[in-house]
Amino acid sequence: MSLIKRNGASSPAFPALFDDFFSRDLFNWNNSNFSTTQTTIPSVNIKETTEAFEVELAAPGMEKTDFMVELDGNQLTISSVKQHSEEKEAQHYSRREFSYQSFQRSFVLPKDVVDEDRIEAKYEKGLLHLTIPKKEEAKQKGPRRIEIG
Repeated sequence: MSLIKRNGASSPAFPALFDDFFSRDLFNWNNSNFSTTQTTIPSVNIKETTEAFEVELAAPGMEKTDFMVELDGNQLTISSVKQHSEEKEAQHYSRREFSYQSFQRSFVLPKDVVDEDRIEAKYEKGLLHLTIPKKEEAKQKGPRRIEIG
């Protein structure tokens, strides 16, 4: 007797997701949040309001002194180089995915929109928050009624 793997045609109750789940190696999840150097790249949320751009970067377990935030022209770069103590490095892990030792994320902001002098950054509860205010002339104004003469 031989076993034949079927791909959902005769069994729509079990989607291909289950086939994919059971066919992969338990310890090889192919997380798409890794760089080519196998270090984790923190995820970001970027929201644009009428007043500013708001950036949140997820980097738990870090300190505010671990970050460097730079604006060069209209390119915003957030980076970090974190050194682990020798005591922690001596531990033997069977799997280690917490890898925020170093990273760099760069974003291009719209030209002549950002008020560089008022950018604020704070780090709390594992999130780096950046508020990047817009210049007054770049803020989108609400609709106004134009009288017809």
